[in-house]
Amino acid sequence: MVVKIPSNFSKEQTQRIDMTAATSSFILHENGGRHHWQGVGALSIKSFYHGQAFYNVGNGCHAVNDDSYLVLNHGQSYSITIDAEKPIESFCIFFAAGLVEEVYRSLVTESKNLLDEPKMPRFEPVHFFERAYPHDEMLTPSLLHLRAALPRRQDDRGWLHEKLRLILHRLLQVHQQVRKEVEALPSLRPATREELYRRLHRAKDYAAAMFAQPLMLEEMAQVACLSPNHFLRTFKQAFAQTPHQFVTQLRLERAKRLLAQTERPVTEICSAVGFESLGSFSWLFARRIGLSPEAYRRRKMQKAVSSKR
Repeated sequence: MVVKIPSNFSKEQTQRIDMTAATSSFILHENGGRHHWQGVGALSIKSFYHGQAFYNVGNGCHAVNDDSYLVLNHGQSYSITIDAEKPIESFCIFFAAGLVEEVYRSLVTESKNLLDEPKMPRFEPVHFFERAYPHDEMLTPSLLHLRAALPRRQDDRGWLHEKLRLILHRLLQVHQQVRKEVEALPSLRPATREELYRRLHRAKDYAAAMFAQPLMLEEMAQVACLSPNHFLRTFKQAFAQTPHQFVTQLRLERAKRLLAQTERPVTEICSAVGFESLGSFSWLFARRIGLSPEAYRRRKMQKAVSSKR
């Protein structure tokens, strides 16, 4: 059975709940501002729109917003915090225990064996890499379609069952792509590559969540549980840029968005995205973008006005 459950999401609250005992898949689709929850969850896909939520998982922190979705495994302890002035939309899918293994078996087992043994035998648990995934062409269209159609069809259980299985199918395809990324990491042992991939992405997600704060190499390396030199070298090998270059890119992208979508002063934006000096921010922005922050804002405003004519 698939149900849509209310969460009192709009109220300030702190709860600790164990959801791994749930025998049914369910969808959490709400709008709200301040919220805190901690507990143990089922396999789930977290997505948020018009704002962001922060998930603390172990010693990692993941920001989930319009640009990404987060995957957490069955039995994982975590907490979520939302502190937004305006309501944001949550769309989180929780899958019943064993459902992903059932879908996985149907994809990897020969048709003859599926006919001879239609009920699933004991299967090894599927374990996903817990990280923020950028929205993609594989899974995101199915998420958006379900999100848009759910208010009209939430009582159609047959349709919901099919959609959730399709989403798990797509999630497994994303997982296969990730496996290729893991195999590209420099290590002789597969288990070492997997652990290195987890640690690097945990630190990368932490940097993406905390980019507006002062961030040092040692802090990110500590999140990854690696030495600073090892972290620096392997991060660059994995992502083709250093941690500092990655954080700088995030800050500039955020600055561009704030310049184009708000009327906040440039000085305030500079501070909001993590730059300590207005001079260094303006110089770097002009060097990377080709325009000063003020000129970039004027150009975006002119384009917006022209598009309305």
